Amino acid sequence: MSYGNRITIEPGKCGGRPCIRGMRITVYDVLSYLASGMQTAQILEDFPYLEKEDIQACLQYAADRERIHLLASA
Repeated sequence: MSYGNRITIEPGKCGGRPCIRGMRITVYDVLSYLASGMQTAQILEDFPYLEKEDIQACLQYAADRERIHLLASA
């Protein structure tokens, strides 16, 4: 899955952190909800403007960031 159209970074929004489709919900927010044990269905229920693909994009973005970090430290 490509997250290019789902994960956006705008310098003046949310301190330049990666957000979902230009909204004020960050990748970090979604990852935190998942890490705390929330299921995708719960997140989508609490945030009806999100889509399942948004959550998948957050996970892919985090995985890619980790891969880049590992490559940079090798």
